[in-house]
Amino acid sequence: MKILITGASSYLGARLYLDLSKEFEVIGTYNASQLNNDFVKLDVTNETEVNEIFITEKPDIIIHAAANASSKWCEENPELAIKLNETSTKYIVDSANKIGAKVVYISSFAAFEPNNLYAKTKYNSETLVKDTKAGWIILRPSLILGFSPNTSNDRPFNRLLKNLDQNVPAEYDISWKFQPTYIGHISEVIKEVIENDITNEIIPIAVSDLKSRFDTAQDILKPFEIEVKPLDLKDTSHSSKAEQLSKLKELRLTTYTYDEMIGKIVDEIKNRERYKFE
Repeated sequence: MKILITGASSYLGARLYLDLSKEFEVIGTYNASQLNNDFVKLDVTNETEVNEIFITEKPDIIIHAAANASSKWCEENPELAIKLNETSTKYIVDSANKIGAKVVYISSFAAFEPNNLYAKTKYNSETLVKDTKAGWIILRPSLILGFSPNTSNDRPFNRLLKNLDQNVPAEYDISWKFQPTYIGHISEVIKEVIENDITNEIIPIAVSDLKSRFDTAQDILKPFEIEVKPLDLKDTSHSSKAEQLSKLKELRLTTYTYDEMIGKIVDEIKNRERYKFE
């Protein structure tokens, strides 16, 4: 079984590569930053490059994780956002169909209510992925937390690490409530989907509890005696509606409670050397 991961130098992609390469032959691709010397350069917005690497490597499964997840960046750079987050997905699917590969697409909870450009690119990409002839899986994580070999990207968890490692003041918003996603949970679900040959499903991945950024920061940093202060940003741009996670149970896939997720993350911080590339 050969897997190709787009965006393997990203916060999520790097963790997927680390976890999945323990059991599968995995090819990681990067564009701007080569986090691992084994990664292969690929611009997913270049149709020719996508086609050539698929024909050369002939992966059985493509995990399409390359994207820009910043809603602000997408609004400020609409043409680039559509090209990177949506058009690239069409290239991935078209090339996958040429070699008979399956596609696992990393979407987002934002696709539940596509009310901004980022959310629309994820929702539209889901439609494109459903044209994969050999089968597809769409994973919808929420805000992702947990240790990754990429500790430099400006992602919510990496900001927590700065609070811990650089003694940066910890102030986090209490207004927006969301269902956190444990980064390792995504890897586990992908493994189970492959092993059980599950195809053509949209699978939300998160815990059931609604928590704020303040809640998660406080619970993750408390064991390290880092004080976290509440900050009310009065964020009304996000939905706080709890999404149903019945698909995980229906397909008999691993689930996590909020407390289990926090326990995993605290352990990862304490044993962070395990989650770095050699």
